[in-house]
Amino acid sequence: MPSLFVSHGAPTLAIEDGPAHRFLIECGTRLTKPKSILMISAHFEARTAAVTTGQNPETLYDFGGFPKTLYQITYPAPGDPALAETVVELLGAGGLPVRRDPARGFDHGAWVPLLLMFPLADVPVVQLAMDSTRGPEYHYRLGELLRPLRDQRVLIVASGGATHNLAMFCQANRNDTAPEWVQAFGDWLAEAIENNRRDALIDYRNRAPYAARNHPTEEHYLPLLVALGATDEGEAHLRIHSSHTYGVLRMDAYAFGETDPEKWSRMDD
Repeated sequence: MPSLFVSHGAPTLAIEDGPAHRFLIECGTRLTKPKSILMISAHFEARTAAVTTGQNPETLYDFGGFPKTLYQITYPAPGDPALAETVVELLGAGGLPVRRDPARGFDHGAWVPLLLMFPLADVPVVQLAMDSTRGPEYHYRLGELLRPLRDQRVLIVASGGATHNLAMFCQANRNDTAPEWVQAFGDWLAEAIENNRRDALIDYRNRAPYAARNHPTEEHYLPLLVALGATDEGEAHLRIHSSHTYGVLRMDAYAFGETDPEKWSRMDD
């Protein structure tokens, strides 16, 4: 399986038509059905790595002020306690402490994209927490340790945002044009990924244009490094979608380690 990075934008992505909404629906049809999904979402953070072990995780509405319809959606995918134990073993063998979380449900960074990609909710899902206080190197290392899961038909999905300035989002309208500082960062990110400039992606804070303006906090960028770290140097790195919403939210998505790149070639046509 490849590993994916997807931008989940606002929770209304689940119910509002648009390029990213349609992309995620199409993305699910182009993937070989995985045995399970390991989800790394910007909205699940813990100071010690935590993995969900529940058999029937609930749907979390970790947002406020959005249409009532969103609070009526459920995503009843089962958990996968066996996969969770494998994650514990892999991280523990790599020297990273990890704890089990039997009560945690699916936050919107997980269930919104998965609702569109796998609407039948018939693929088991486990979530792994990230820790934005530990920075890019830590999250890249997480990905390296998770690499063996791809050989077990586990789809690693990292869910964040190619750009994520929440203060600017709150002042924006859905159809605003993307400003230059958003475009410049998104274009830099695409070039660095497609040319496999891993050192630059890890050190993006110092090398990317407008890095801090696009990511005042890092939690929506760091999942990308987990997806990247789960692949080898020689594997394919593809941008499989590019669009924006509310002007300041780049909704780009990337596939890492894809063995059949041609199947993504017309995703945005």
